[in-house]
Amino acid sequence: MSISNINSKKKVSIKKKEISDMPNITNTIPTDNKTNKTFIEVCAGAGGLSSGLIKAGFVPLLLNDIDKNCCKTLEKNHPGSNIICDSLLNLDLSQYKGKVDLLANGSPCQSYSLSGERKGLEDPRGELMIKFVKLIEAIEPKIFLIENVKGLLSHNNGKTIKNIITTLNRQQKYNVDYKLLNSVNYGVPQKRERVFIIGCLKSKNIRFEYPLPDTSIITLGKALQNVPNSQGASYPDKKKTYFNLIPEGGCWVDLPEDKQREYLMSSFNSKGGKRGILRRLSMNEPSLTLLCTPSQKQTERCHPLEIRPLTIREYARIQTFPDDYIFTGSLTSQYKQIGNAVPVELANRIGLAIKKALQ
Repeated sequence: MSISNINSKKKVSIKKKEISDMPNITNTIPTDNKTNKTFIEVCAGAGGLSSGLIKAGFVPLLLNDIDKNCCKTLEKNHPGSNIICDSLLNLDLSQYKGKVDLLANGSPCQSYSLSGERKGLEDPRGELMIKFVKLIEAIEPKIFLIENVKGLLSHNNGKTIKNIITTLNRQQKYNVDYKLLNSVNYGVPQKRERVFIIGCLKSKNIRFEYPLPDTSIITLGKALQNVPNSQGASYPDKKKTYFNLIPEGGCWVDLPEDKQREYLMSSFNSKGGKRGILRRLSMNEPSLTLLCTPSQKQTERCHPLEIRPLTIREYARIQTFPDDYIFTGSLTSQYKQIGNAVPVELANRIGLAIKKALQ
C-alpha cells in the first residue's frame, strides 16, 4: 500500500516448516479467461496483493497507485497490465460496471497503526478508505476486499470498524465480514497481523470462507537459505558495538545496565513498548513484522547472525516475493515498498478462497 495515495491531482504452539514447503511464487499473468477471474486493485503499492491474486488465477484489469516508484515496480513485474499512476480520489471506474469479479483496496493504514497517533477517520488517509465505497457502488464487483492493520479493530473503542462496515454497505447490496489474520499461519515466515474485510454481492449468493491456517510455520532460518545478494542498509559503528553484545533473539534488555542507559537515555525509565529497540531476530523463529525503515531506533530488525539490517532481497523473501521480483527507486523507497506490502503468499491464500467462493 502507498501512503502517498492521499494526494490528489487533476482528475484522471505449532511445528516448524521446512524450506521445501516454501511457496513457489511466479508473476506470470494467467491467460485462460474461461477459468480465471478478473480483479482491479487500487492503492496497490509494490504489488504484494496483486502478485498473490495473480498466482491464485486472477487476471488484473487495472492496477492503481499514486507513488511513481510503486507504479514502475508494478510495470516491471506485471508487464501488459493496465497501470494507472494517480490518486484513488481521481479514478473513474464506471466503465467496469458488472465486469469485475474482485475489487481490492490496499488503502493507507498508518492512521490506524498501533504505533501511530491513530487519528482514524479524521486523518485524510483514513478518509481515503471510506471513499473507496464510491468505487464499489459504481462498478458493483461480485466481491470487494480491503486490507488494513490490526489497530483498525480497536480504534475508537471499536466504533471505527463498525462505522466502516456500515458505510461500505450503505446500499445494503453486500454481505460484509472481517477477520484478523496472522501471516505466519499462511505460509509466510513472518509474524504480521492484518485485518481483511470481505464483501460479497447478495444477488450472486456468494458464500466466502476465510482460508484455514496451516499446522506448521516457516522459520527465518529456513526462509533465508540461498537468498540472492543485494543492497541493504547499514548501522553506524557505534550501534554495531551494542549489537555485538546482544545474542540471537535478544534486544536492549540483554545489554549491561550502563549500556542500556547509555543507548536509551531519557527513555530508559519509561514503561513498555521498547522491545523493538536493538532487536536481533532469531533463525529458529519467524521474523517479526517487517517495517518500512529497517534501522530506525524503535523498529530495529537486526540480522540474526550478522550485525546489519536485513537486505532488500531478504526483506522480499520474508514477504514471500519471488527472488526475481524487481523493486525500483532508491534504497529507502524499496524498503518502504516491501515493508508496506501484503505478503504474497497470504494474498494467494485469500485469492484462492475468493476464487472458490466465486465458482
